[in-house]
Amino acid sequence: MSRTKVAIIGSGNIGSDLMLKVLRLSQTLEMGAMVGIDPGSDGLARARRLGIPATADGVDGLVAMPGFDEIGIVFDATSAKAHVANAARLEPHGKVLVDLTPAAIGPFVVPAVNLDEHAGARNVNMVTCGGQATIPVVAAVSRVARVRYAEIVASIASRSAGPGTRANIDEFTETTARAIEVVGGADRGKAIIVLNPAEPPMIMRDTVLCLVDGGEPDAIRASVVGMVAEVARYVPGYRLKQAVQVTPVPADEPLDTLIGRGGPRPVWQVTVFLEVEGAAHYLPAYAGNLDIMTSAALRTGELLAARPVGAAL
Repeated sequence: MSRTKVAIIGSGNIGSDLMLKVLRLSQTLEMGAMVGIDPGSDGLARARRLGIPATADGVDGLVAMPGFDEIGIVFDATSAKAHVANAARLEPHGKVLVDLTPAAIGPFVVPAVNLDEHAGARNVNMVTCGGQATIPVVAAVSRVARVRYAEIVASIASRSAGPGTRANIDEFTETTARAIEVVGGADRGKAIIVLNPAEPPMIMRDTVLCLVDGGEPDAIRASVVGMVAEVARYVPGYRLKQAVQVTPVPADEPLDTLIGRGGPRPVWQVTVFLEVEGAAHYLPAYAGNLDIMTSAALRTGELLAARPVGAAL
């Protein structure tokens, strides 16, 4: 079977983990190039040992590679600011971009929720690690009830938050909150990230709280459980920590600051606790926050490779 050649920009932890996932897991993608800006990075050294063309000259080096024309998909695992420049540099060459930064130039994609809607797009955004973990749950609740407000808290090991993550904290919260609304279907979204310095490092934990109108508790629980199973198909370490909680919203609970004034009062509070354990292809198992991004990106790249840009769904 013919495979689509891909390039990865960013030879750090995320890019290196994604490279190994392409090599070990994908039946449809093939590594065509590894791109970085640090000649001494482990990611570039590992790529060369594996026989993968590599350059430390950034996107300009990628464009200058002899096999550049054969590359169909480019994964960007750099930073929000860098992706803006990278996308502009690659735009004339007609490559499909999968953006693992919070730049959000293209449409948000969460594979279990809306990948088919954007399978013909030229530049798709993978939101954030917290978004990939929690938005499927918000969307699952939205399928059976109106979500007036959704709040997510992503807690990750401090040791799994590299310079790119730390430099993009503001973009993380803004991008995730917006995607909770656009992809998850909530009227209003809020995102919080916690870098936990505990030793030994903690596995990624996520809490999702939804205030909803209507819906039946059993239907809400079933929808969430079904969605968790769907995400676990491409992120095996993704799981519920305990049963989905659906409890009545107290009549005297002051909610105006969360949902605004007017409209029906939420009936249920839905609380979901998640854990994301990494597959440890390149990163430690506790770095589920990075693993869910690379796993979701791989899933996305495989479907994009199967559909020509602009193809009808």
